[in-house]
Amino acid sequence: MRTERKPTRLDRVFARLDREPERPAHISVPEMSRHRIVLLGATLAFYVAIVWAIVITSWLVRLDWQVMFFRPYQQWSEIHAFVDYYVVLGQRGPTAVMVAAWLGWRSWRQHTLRPLLALGVSLLLLNITVGAAKLGMGRLGPHYATSIGSNEMWLGGDIFPSGHTANAVVTWGILAYLASTPRARRWLSAVSAVTSLGVGLSTVYLGTHWLSDVLLGWAAGLLILLALPWFEPLITRSESWILDLRDRLRERRTGSVPVPTAPVEAPVLLKPRPAPADKEVAAREATPTAHSPRATVHQPAYLTPGPHSARAERTPVTPAGSRRPPHTDRIPRGSAPAARPLAGG
Repeated sequence: MRTERKPTRLDRVFARLDREPERPAHISVPEMSRHRIVLLGATLAFYVAIVWAIVITSWLVRLDWQVMFFRPYQQWSEIHAFVDYYVVLGQRGPTAVMVAAWLGWRSWRQHTLRPLLALGVSLLLLNITVGAAKLGMGRLGPHYATSIGSNEMWLGGDIFPSGHTANAVVTWGILAYLASTPRARRWLSAVSAVTSLGVGLSTVYLGTHWLSDVLLGWAAGLLILLALPWFEPLITRSESWILDLRDRLRERRTGSVPVPTAPVEAPVLLKPRPAPADKEVAAREATPTAHSPRATVHQPAYLTPGPHSARAERTPVTPAGSRRPPHTDRIPRGSAPAARPLAGG
């Protein structure tokens, strides 16, 4: 006896995904609103304040040294193995592959390249801005510090701001930026904030970054996400250019020439035929005349009525195509037979 396999939870998930529309109509592109501009300005001011506090060797530098001397990886050594794995969520390669796989599925599902292009633009901005800041300020990390209490600036380092933290903010925050509903955007924003916070604190725990590096990394990643709506026109033009290039390459490969479509004309409105004025006109129109094409089309010649004749008087007609030869000596029914000539006469 053959029994059907019971669907698993994964089967139900894929069945639910198959019932979803390919491209929901409620997806909206974030705009550069006044609220977002205010947040961008506040984050930029925080970014400049952190850099200035490190340059002048303020209390923030002293806090960096105190946390470094505390050595968290020795104080809480039992979580060292977990933190080693958790900090991978901030590395550029693994996180970019995971997020790109999810956004690639969304691009295929929704028939648009915007999710992948938004991820590419954000990572490009991240490499340019954070990379330039790292090389420009050249701060050394805790493991390579030269003088106790110094800010370790412009000594050839590359840890200020924290790349792990900024990468976590951008790669996980882009999921919230591309969310299709406000509720999903709020939840994903909270998840990305907690994830990036944990990644930043993990680097401080391992001793690879100062605490101020993490603060500046959070600000650097948030600046990219807040400024991303300014690059939406570029993303739209890039998508149109890629799709046009794909169509041209497909036409060149198949050798087909696109057929120009004729302009669609406006539909012609058909008015109903007016009813005849009286019954005589209606009867005249209903009766076909001899010159009317209706009579010639619907009444063939062999059905035209003629003079009545008895069945016995009708001449037998040999059907067309018959192989039987006509009999000239056949006597019509009802007539007297002619006298045969004598053989001897």
